[in-house]
Amino acid sequence: MIAAADPQEDYDVVVVGAGPAGLAAATVTARAGLTTVVLDENAAPGGQVWRGITTSPMPRGHILGRDYWAGEDIVRAFESSGAGYVPSATVWSLSREREIGVSIDGTARIITAQRVILATGAMERPFPILGWTLPGVMSIGGAQTLLKSSGLVPTGRVVLAGTGPLLWLFAQQMLDAGGRIHAILDTSEPTGRRPVLAHATRFAMSPYLLKGLKLLAGVRRRVRVLSGVIGLAALGKDRVEAVSFQRRREGRARMPADMLLLHQGVVPNVNLAMAAGVEHRWEDQQLCFVPVVDRHGATSLDGIAIAGDGAGIAGAEAAVERGRIAGLAAVRALSPNAVRDSQEDTARRTLARYEGGRAFLDRLYRPGKQFRIPSGDTIVCRCEEVTAQQVIDAVRIGCTGPNQMKAFLRCGMGPCQGRLCGLTVTELIANARGVTPAEVGHYRLRPPVKPVTLTELAGLPKPDAAVAAVVRT
Repeated sequence: MIAAADPQEDYDVVVVGAGPAGLAAATVTARAGLTTVVLDENAAPGGQVWRGITTSPMPRGHILGRDYWAGEDIVRAFESSGAGYVPSATVWSLSREREIGVSIDGTARIITAQRVILATGAMERPFPILGWTLPGVMSIGGAQTLLKSSGLVPTGRVVLAGTGPLLWLFAQQMLDAGGRIHAILDTSEPTGRRPVLAHATRFAMSPYLLKGLKLLAGVRRRVRVLSGVIGLAALGKDRVEAVSFQRRREGRARMPADMLLLHQGVVPNVNLAMAAGVEHRWEDQQLCFVPVVDRHGATSLDGIAIAGDGAGIAGAEAAVERGRIAGLAAVRALSPNAVRDSQEDTARRTLARYEGGRAFLDRLYRPGKQFRIPSGDTIVCRCEEVTAQQVIDAVRIGCTGPNQMKAFLRCGMGPCQGRLCGLTVTELIANARGVTPAEVGHYRLRPPVKPVTLTELAGLPKPDAAVAAVVRT
């Protein structure tokens, strides 16, 4: 078990996030002799992909899979590196001067660093359908979190719907844990042979090919899979009772369900980086905004880097190597004699193996437009209960972007700060205006990016200059 550190006021390197990239980056910088701390919102290291790896009640072996338990080696290396670790730390602000606002045990404080590495990872893409706010409807990522951390397996008539590698991985894990899946509704878009085959050679050379074929075959042998789903809705009064769906060239059908688990891919978790002022761009291959970074993870802001899936989705193995590369860049900047070129060469060779197969997966599991851009009474902003039609109507009377939409409908102003609606609102506006998402842009985020109480803010240290600015003598 990793002992929690009592954070200092200043470090050489602060890493935000303790997933694959964050752990790898911190291990590199701490071993090079730089004072390093990892601020982790979770109670234990591992991030989303290795959640609960030091505390999971699940037995070692085939249920969670070899890729999950491989994270133990990364955690052990981090434990022995000398880096500090602060669990349950909510980072709510990051300035251009690398001042980090963080709440720990109900107390807010400011930590400064010469180098900051953001390893905030990925989050699930919104999947707005009619009824997605009903009890009994949740994301596959949420269900997987419960399985990893608490050993909980969904019961009753469980239906999985959507697309993407995580859907198939969770299906296998749930089945191996003794669960039963009523059906899988596959919403993958039909892809022309040419766009997919353009990336097939590199995919075949990556470690994903055999692993993926085995995964798909194993799930399809045990579960009824309905492909070509083009319409989807959750039905019920007080909770989900059934799933309504439509397949290509077929009429609408209805399937009873006690639980509906949704997933259509993951996207970078960019809120903190956006609030800090890091430049972002629209990535059409992954259909999301990604930070602009160089080959070492450096951003448009001096001394702030982004590593792992927070810089673009590539998977856990690639995230580890991206973390190491970002860590080596920090060491090279602060202690040049402590790094060897061979360390980066090794990381880049491994990274190339895993990144090579990503474009194929992105194309194969590209989420359908009808599930990214909802219509009618489908809730888009869950916090403020704003529907797709309300967003479209606002565009028709002159709203041109998501930031103006805040004034029209309060979209993006709830507790989630736009995490659950940001991409949907951008694509809805772009579609209604007939322009690209890049032209529409994204929510302008400001700190605090996570909830923080006034009591915590009032308890922050007050420099003499700040007091003098507001106190009259």
